[in-house]
Amino acid sequence: MTRWTRRTVIGAALAASLGFTLSASAAETIKIGLVTALSGQSARAGEAITRGLSIAIDELNASGGVLGRKIELVRRDDEATPAKGVIAARELVHREKVAVLFGGLDTPVSIAIVPIMNEAKVPFMGPWAAGTPITKNGADPNYVFRVSAVDEIVDRAMLQYAQKTFSVKKPGLILINNPWGQSNEEGLKAAMQASGVTPAGIEKFEGNDVDVVPQLTRLKAGGADGLFLVGNVGPSAQVVKSLDRMGWKVPIVSHWGPAGGRFTELAGPSASEVHFVQTYSFFGKQRPAGDKVLKMLMAKYPDIKGAGDVTPAVGVANAYDAMHLVALAIKNAGSTDGPKIREGFYKIGTYDGLIKKYEKPFSPANHDAISEHDYVWTQFIDNQIIPVTMKK
Repeated sequence: MTRWTRRTVIGAALAASLGFTLSASAAETIKIGLVTALSGQSARAGEAITRGLSIAIDELNASGGVLGRKIELVRRDDEATPAKGVIAARELVHREKVAVLFGGLDTPVSIAIVPIMNEAKVPFMGPWAAGTPITKNGADPNYVFRVSAVDEIVDRAMLQYAQKTFSVKKPGLILINNPWGQSNEEGLKAAMQASGVTPAGIEKFEGNDVDVVPQLTRLKAGGADGLFLVGNVGPSAQVVKSLDRMGWKVPIVSHWGPAGGRFTELAGPSASEVHFVQTYSFFGKQRPAGDKVLKMLMAKYPDIKGAGDVTPAVGVANAYDAMHLVALAIKNAGSTDGPKIREGFYKIGTYDGLIKKYEKPFSPANHDAISEHDYVWTQFIDNQIIPVTMKK
């Protein structure tokens, strides 16, 4: 018969506790962080990113997770503010110990977070913000990857589309006055110079401006026969409303800012006149992954009854593919160690995703998985984002 002394009782309790700790550790989730706008005018886009990640995580967890561990999404609202994004990123990296951080929506926020991630040696995946310097940030090693549009590529596409669709010869540039606007100013200037195009002028506006008639008047006087627009939901809506006040009907070719929220509500009837870029649409013939993801979205979210309710689709699609690529990187790494995951991205071979079939999407020289061949041009029709070539 075992004699239970104080020492044996303590020893047994310690052993039991240690065993529980090891068991719990083995079952710990892999935390994936998300810093994005979850409130304000761009909240719809933040929710789209969340849904794309959630669908992918549900799918991965249903098949056993990654490295035998379930994946857990931990979100923080940056309120589209760089300072708040930085605080949220630090909390998720240092307190929550996320293996990979997704972020987020706004280029200025992402650019502010980039140095933190490179210093912490934790991979940072971008499913939306398109600023060229986000991935091309000069760091070595660079921990920032992206499944999204890239300004310098979008800018070339904007010029080509304006010339082909509207025969624009002398475009005017109307750009948000922040790092995202600066990124696109540089990209558009380079694209126009390469094509021998001289702009009618370059004008800037602030995010809180409620009237940009003076800037637009100068572009009109300069002979602009089309506008290149770069700004998120609210500021872009103010440009459209200012054009209405002027009575100036001019083709508008935009970056994808209008897709991020309540653009049709804020811009009014002329919202449909804006043609803007996307990386994906659930309308039209889908790849097998498109039908599958749409069914998953409809099953999980009661407000989604069909393709037109997935708004903006780009947030869902980019995040969904990015999460699966992150899972492959972690699997390749065999670990949640940041430097090993970074190397794991380079080892990804083929992934048949929602946007496309990816073939070696990342390399040390290229951290952007989306190319100029992966864009779709769209406009708002009846409050739905529809490819321009399709009629509802």
